[in-house]
Amino acid sequence: MDSRVLSLSVLILITFFKWTDATPTTQRNSTDAKTLITTLLAVVCKFGHCPRRLMVVPSSRGCVCDSDCAGNHICCVFDCGAVCVPPAFTKPGVCPRRRHGSGMCAEFCSNDSDCPRDEKCCHNGCGHECTAPYTVKPGRCGLPKGTPVCAEFCYHDGQCPGEQKCCRTTCGHACNEPC
Repeated sequence: MDSRVLSLSVLILITFFKWTDATPTTQRNSTDAKTLITTLLAVVCKFGHCPRRLMVVPSSRGCVCDSDCAGNHICCVFDCGAVCVPPAFTKPGVCPRRRHGSGMCAEFCSNDSDCPRDEKCCHNGCGHECTAPYTVKPGRCGLPKGTPVCAEFCYHDGQCPGEQKCCRTTCGHACNEPC
């Protein structure tokens, strides 16, 4: 569990219990409790992370923490100083391994948030572009196994059947059962 989420959960519980201790039972209702928790979430918990580059006009300048920013904007530091900007989000999946050489030397995206559907913003060897991510299955690969042939039988978990993962061998990659 993320430390921010854990800290937020503890803060909500402490505030809720203090509210229930301080408010007589006859004056409490579930709407008040929901309003209290919603307000705490809006003030304390903002999701996402700072974008790699400042690509929008900041909503305000001189922030110190996320709570200084309106709405869902978060406080991020760029060359121009600390500013409030919309957050970037990391989509699930992993960027594919780069093949030999490099792609176009252009910045078509700076964060996963800039990409359509489930595509991720991946480094292509020179710039960044939106790319379909590789599937990462649960579990982990064991120690590399010996193989009679040096070859790349897979490049990512999504190419392996069932629950198998694409694991390193002593000379390449092959599909294996996870540990």
